[in-house]
Amino acid sequence: MLGVLASGRPSGSGYDRAANAAGCPAGRADARRSLLPTYQVVIELREILVQLVQRKTQTAKYWQQLSVTPEEIGHLMDFVRQNGQPVTIEDLALALVQQRCQAEELAVHTEFQRGSLYQPQSSYQLGEELVFPRFNFALGKVIGQRPGHHPRYGDFTVIQVDMGARYGVREFAAELQHPHVLNVGDGQALTESEGLIPPAELYAMYRDSIDPALSEALEASSEFVNFRGKWFLKELLAPIHTGHLNIAEAAIEEKEQPLAPEAVLKELRDLDLPTDIPPEVQAFSLNVAMQADERFSMVGPKQQVLWYLRRLEPPDLGRVPRYLVAPKFSYDLGRLDGELIRLLGEIDDELTDNAGLVQPVPVPDMVTLVLTYPHRRAGTLPITPKTAPFFPEAEEDYVRITFVDRHSGQRMPGWVVSKHKYVLGLGPWYAQRKLPTGAYISLHRTDEPLTVGISYRPVREKREWIRGAVVQAGRLSFQNLRQPIACEYDDLMIVGEDNPVALEGLWASPEEQKRPLLPFLRQVALDLVKINPQRTVHAKTLYSAVNIVRRCPPAPIFHELSSHACFVPMGHGYWTYDPTKED
Repeated sequence: MLGVLASGRPSGSGYDRAANAAGCPAGRADARRSLLPTYQVVIELREILVQLVQRKTQTAKYWQQLSVTPEEIGHLMDFVRQNGQPVTIEDLALALVQQRCQAEELAVHTEFQRGSLYQPQSSYQLGEELVFPRFNFALGKVIGQRPGHHPRYGDFTVIQVDMGARYGVREFAAELQHPHVLNVGDGQALTESEGLIPPAELYAMYRDSIDPALSEALEASSEFVNFRGKWFLKELLAPIHTGHLNIAEAAIEEKEQPLAPEAVLKELRDLDLPTDIPPEVQAFSLNVAMQADERFSMVGPKQQVLWYLRRLEPPDLGRVPRYLVAPKFSYDLGRLDGELIRLLGEIDDELTDNAGLVQPVPVPDMVTLVLTYPHRRAGTLPITPKTAPFFPEAEEDYVRITFVDRHSGQRMPGWVVSKHKYVLGLGPWYAQRKLPTGAYISLHRTDEPLTVGISYRPVREKREWIRGAVVQAGRLSFQNLRQPIACEYDDLMIVGEDNPVALEGLWASPEEQKRPLLPFLRQVALDLVKINPQRTVHAKTLYSAVNIVRRCPPAPIFHELSSHACFVPMGHGYWTYDPTKED
């Protein structure tokens, strides 16, 4: 195809393509040489066309390398002033994309005003200035002309154009009568023919690159403030001072519960807040001020702002209870048979990777789980696929909720720590109700937001024979103990204690926590088999027993059961132990 070519002799594959286009057989050097004067302006047209019609803003590379300038920050400040209220990063990013596209459009039209748009069909005079979109809309001056010919396209003119120090002197086809896609009319026609992607679509395509770059620039700016995904200007904030925050603190303490910013503003209504500031701006300004004050913590779920006092929170809220911290284990779920996979899905352990184990089911109004030793000691409950629908997800670190005892009506503060998949605050309730490891706990939906009903299954207290954890010779062992029980429980997972202080000493022992899982599991399995008349132990029982002195999810335990001949499957989740087959 015929297009344009920078000045100079064609060589290599480019010249070969020119010769072949004219029907000259490959390998005939004399024929090729005869074509040199004629085909100095022959190139692959597709490449030039792409370069011509594709603007920088239409490319992925442009947005992937985005760097926001101070001038653009100023433009976004004007955008916020015009809106008069906090805006999202999406609002600001779209405004930025629109501004860049408009700036590029203006630059294109400005360049077209400097000279004529180069088109192969047109004729040009010496000294005429042309604009070349292919070369980033560079300006060039026609300094020479000579005749050209192509067997397929006929006669045309070759113009020499001086494009300055950056591009030098180059040659282009002119007066080309054959139809050509580069002949698109004037500059306005060119912009209309480009089929540009609109700014909104560009943002949708490249937001993963645009949003982080813009957020970084806004964070670095001294003019913008951010709260929970919305941005505003410091100069437009309502004047919230220390006196306002002192009243907010007193209001939260008096009500003994978290307050929304709107509720706090009601307490401030008689103070000196300007009445002409919109309520949304007042609430945003209060949120920004409370966020910067160490007395307050944000304890609302996603999409809801609630403020509380840090000094009223549990002192250990900021760290994961040591009973819930597990080392990293390596295991292969492929080694587990169908029965162990089923049991894996039944055990309520927040450390289990439930992908593929739990099938989606309608969310019920009540679920029941089994209390494990680590959560009993920590005063927590696990967040699993079964329990998660009952707890709100935290926007930041945790959410303040209220537990209500379904039997007594007692209300208890709870703390949903979404990141680490547990809910804190039930330690006193466990102790008051004398709930053992293995007790059934039920969660209930309520009509109150951020309130969860909780219950157990009480029975008349009596002494029962159950497996119990004891400390003998400085290590964990198991015996049948007779202990008072006042609730229903899972017979496979119940474990009593004869000396909680001694067991606590084992949990606190660094040596105990560093022991490899397999030797410890062998010891536990042998002890449990010995106290069972059937000489077997269930996989759930092993899981519950191991977690008396060290945190371990069920999958690594089940992996060891499936990997060593000393653990002999007996069916229905039961196993026995054969010391003669230890590897």
